[in-house]
Amino acid sequence: MWLRLMLTCCFFTIFGAQVAMAIEEPKYTVTEKSNDFELRTYDPMIVAETLVEGNLDKASNSGFKIIADYIFGNNTSRNGASEKISMTAPVTMEPKSEKISMTVPVSMQEAAGKWRMHFVMPSQYTLETLPVPNNKAVVLRELPAKKFAVVRFSGLAGEAKTAKKTEELLAWLATKKIKPVGTPELARYNPPWTLPFLRRNEVMVEY
Repeated sequence: MWLRLMLTCCFFTIFGAQVAMAIEEPKYTVTEKSNDFELRTYDPMIVAETLVEGNLDKASNSGFKIIADYIFGNNTSRNGASEKISMTAPVTMEPKSEKISMTVPVSMQEAAGKWRMHFVMPSQYTLETLPVPNNKAVVLRELPAKKFAVVRFSGLAGEAKTAKKTEELLAWLATKKIKPVGTPELARYNPPWTLPFLRRNEVMVEY
């Protein structure tokens, strides 16, 4: 009985991870790769974002609910009806602060208690064709093409591990004499029921 239950859970977890990997991701070009580190150039994109407070876990949960509510239909399209928007990956968390030193890895843990979470919108949309959020806490924004340094890792993306990966990414950039120009972001690609060893997480920083 327990073995069957475990096998069933494993099947749905792996299936969920495969579905997550099949959904649309932002378009980018890898310009350099070294083990788990990459330099990427991202195409312009549109995001739906919200500001939330609390620690990383609490802010992740509340931010996800707010934006998921928007893409699941709490919006008004051009014809006056609501519209469901396809889920994309990753879901991104960024500390909201103007005074974070890029040499301090714990900047991913705390930023005056405020975080910016965003979902990338499917590429078929423009700002003019996206449904308008009914919740004023959700803002649509167009991002220009940007360059990001990225470190990829699996497992649970808690505060301690995220801080460690941020430190590793900044140290790698220092060896290449590349200076970050943005705040580190945490990107998660999988649904919450995915087994830790199957998860794809990334710390990203603009340069």
